[in-house]
Amino acid sequence: MASQQKSFVAVLAAIATDKGLLDVETPVSDHIGAGWSKASSGQEQAIRVSHLLTMTSGLTEALTFAGPPGQAFFYNTPAYAMTKRVLAAAAKRPLETLTRDWLAAPAGMVDTAWRQRPAALADVGNPTGLVTSPRDVARFGQLVLDRGVAADGRRVVSETALAALFARTATNPAYGRLWWLNGSAETVRPLANRTAGSLIPTAPADLVAALGAMDRKLYVVPSRKLVVVRMGQAAPRQGLRPGTLAAAFPGARLASRPSALGCAGGPGRTRTCNQTVMSGRL
Repeated sequence: MASQQKSFVAVLAAIATDKGLLDVETPVSDHIGAGWSKASSGQEQAIRVSHLLTMTSGLTEALTFAGPPGQAFFYNTPAYAMTKRVLAAAAKRPLETLTRDWLAAPAGMVDTAWRQRPAALADVGNPTGLVTSPRDVARFGQLVLDRGVAADGRRVVSETALAALFARTATNPAYGRLWWLNGSAETVRPLANRTAGSLIPTAPADLVAALGAMDRKLYVVPSRKLVVVRMGQAAPRQGLRPGTLAAAFPGARLASRPSALGCAGGPGRTRTCNQTVMSGRL
């Protein structure tokens, strides 16, 4: 699922906060020790977990010092990857175990697990990938839509901790804590300059998104009670834009919950079209 994993890790960090295991305003070095970056000891000590979550670590992709943390947005996957080490250290459990016990199992996600990336892909500085299915991503999206409550009524993450993930940052109002946010006056995209306008101008302003390479997308739209998942290969049509996703699948039926799963469509079922899962009420 490529960089969509970042938004899953953000929810795990929120759960760790609920459990009293993680304070995101503590230095990264307090959790994983000194020397995790190539910055000086003083520069490194100033980088907090919140800086990793908001892509404001002040580091380059080589983890060398570029500037003070918290001052500029730079989409930095190698720096983000340290968040996974922080979580495992804070919980004193392997990432695979806490992902299963804290998130996947309570949310009913049965196809989600961490895997070591092939060597060619690990070179990006993020050696583990999250493997999942469209239906599990839809269940995750429904958990977010339902403000941290799973389909069986169990609370997985508090509303307060979850809401903190979607607080806009001054360095990039289209980004929270490892989640993309629509409806801002300006946007800083990965490897791009700041531009006027929101992330997806044609979509509702309250849309939040987990985005990955190859057009992998999770959209959660509370005002529409809507969850949209797209996985698979990149869209072949150059003219296809996020705001036209629904129009691209005119035959898709909408169900009230993605837990009512099935490929055949029909009342009370989620329709999967080219690995796009759409659920909710318009």
